[in-house]
Amino acid sequence: MGDIIVQMTGIEKTFPGVHALAQCQFELRSGEIHALVGENGAGKSTLMKVLAGVYKKDAGTILYKGKSVEIPNPRAAQQLGISIIHQELNLMPHLTVAQNIFIGREPRRKIPFLLDEKAINDQTRQLLSALHLNLDPRAKVADLTVAKQQMVEIAKALSFNAEVLIMDEPTASLTEAEIEELFRIIRHLRDQGVGIVYITHRLEELPQIADRVTVMRDGRYIHTAPINAITRDQIINMMVGRTIYEAAPEIPEHPSEEVVLEVKNLRRGNVLKDISFTLKKGEILGFAGLMGAGRTEVARAIFGADPFDSGEIYVKGKPVYISSPRDAVAHSIGYLSEDRKRYGLALGMDVETNIVLAAMDKFLRWLGWVDSVQTRTRANAMVKMLAIRTPGLQQKVKFLSGGNQQKVIIGKWLTADTDILIFDEPTRGIDVGAKSEIYRLLNDLAQQGKAIMMISSELPEILRMSHRIIVMCEGRITAELSGAEATQETIMKYATQRSEIVQTR
Repeated sequence: MGDIIVQMTGIEKTFPGVHALAQCQFELRSGEIHALVGENGAGKSTLMKVLAGVYKKDAGTILYKGKSVEIPNPRAAQQLGISIIHQELNLMPHLTVAQNIFIGREPRRKIPFLLDEKAINDQTRQLLSALHLNLDPRAKVADLTVAKQQMVEIAKALSFNAEVLIMDEPTASLTEAEIEELFRIIRHLRDQGVGIVYITHRLEELPQIADRVTVMRDGRYIHTAPINAITRDQIINMMVGRTIYEAAPEIPEHPSEEVVLEVKNLRRGNVLKDISFTLKKGEILGFAGLMGAGRTEVARAIFGADPFDSGEIYVKGKPVYISSPRDAVAHSIGYLSEDRKRYGLALGMDVETNIVLAAMDKFLRWLGWVDSVQTRTRANAMVKMLAIRTPGLQQKVKFLSGGNQQKVIIGKWLTADTDILIFDEPTRGIDVGAKSEIYRLLNDLAQQGKAIMMISSELPEILRMSHRIIVMCEGRITAELSGAEATQETIMKYATQRSEIVQTR
């Protein structure tokens, strides 16, 4: 590690109703990978957005290369040599790799309004070559995988001669192979002297990639340590201020034998191939498989979000016709999408509105008047029951942490009185403390008799939470395993090979 390149002290930032940062500090050296961890709402991204000029600090000092600086906007940060790659990638899908990298800075021909496409592509090729990236500068970003789009973001950041690179949850949507490639790039940049801030919820990644780790909690700095001088349990304890046991409270050993959802021979092109299964009252049925296995497609078909070619769906023994989400809700089915911001929430609306939105008919009175007393009462009850951390019911949900946004969606479907709940990646993008709360909540719902389909890419989560486990590969169910007998090895075996369905009970 080299000299200190960034030193932040006494950083304050307040949003309406939220004291986001209180006397925060952070230090980064050139040629190091410095992990920044904490629960959702701890202030990690906010602190780094202050450094990147996205937010203006209310108080405190920033030293860059030993000199005090003000960073009023992202352009000022880029001119200093500070770049940020946000969790939601900021690329223009209709443009090429080269056009995205040099947008607004394109080399031009002698006639000023004509772009020099050859020069743009040549400069991009040189940049990609320096990173050992096999990407075509002329490829459209829309045609790239998420992993390759992330590489484009890294190349774009380095095109500004970045000496500080901030990466916010860079592995959230990547496969294991893609993560390894990303780590290779990050280590390469570190060896070139770039200082890298690595924000993550995946604590298991830290020993593989980080040199030091800083922990934040409730908008405050807690501790910094070399990664080889601190344990994962110590990090978790500092993150949450209490001991967290990742193992969830035990689910009931045997759910009811009453089948509340049955799917028979569901087919959709090459995506879903003869899918059949049952879901019982009070059961958590886990769905495991690799990316592209068809798990989300099953959920969306049941919920009426996507059409299917053939097959039958039964709710409580009766055949039902579901052609839209409205039909699904009418049959007591709720769906928590893996993309909660796009499909699960009205981000610009407040907590109260989001909670009652799916059941608004219940609160309509004469001439379409909304009974606001009842909506407020119901929303208050959900906030209390689910322990949603919010300054108030009128807080816009876009300002809540990921874990609390997830709880708002759960509150929405409970308000709609749904008995069948489909959770698609319920803990993606949320921290270990919020995960623990979601696990307890799922168990509570199961004990209340709710029937739960849980799709997860995290095998420990599937094993911990499921009564039974459905394994899928290439649009087929390849195994049905009992939760008590399943192992990671068994699940991976059936997730990677096409075979006839195997059942263990």
